[in-house]
Amino acid sequence: MIERIETGQRMSKIVKHNGVAYLCGQVGDGATVAEQTRDCLARVDALLAQAGSSRERMLQVIIWLADMADFAEMNAVWDAWVPAGHAPARACGEARLARPDLRVEIIVTAAC
Repeated sequence: MIERIETGQRMSKIVKHNGVAYLCGQVGDGATVAEQTRDCLARVDALLAQAGSSRERMLQVIIWLADMADFAEMNAVWDAWVPAGHAPARACGEARLARPDLRVEIIVTAAC
């Protein structure tokens, strides 16, 4: 069975299937990549809870940065957020994001 949560015309915020939750890409507010990453991860926390999951159950994370020069600043926030011993498989790349003010987008897949 496939369960879709907060479904709109274009996408669902969460799709659950066979004990796995797929979250839509999350962005955050703020002027710096650190501020946007913190806000983005707070949104991820809320969606994981809504899906019946948590940071400790993340399987894979894909991070898009508007500029790889922000890699270290984003990682400083990320490293403080990920629970010790529960780091997911992760990829990080550079991409043009949906709006010019966005610096980071994070996509999470987690067990639920």
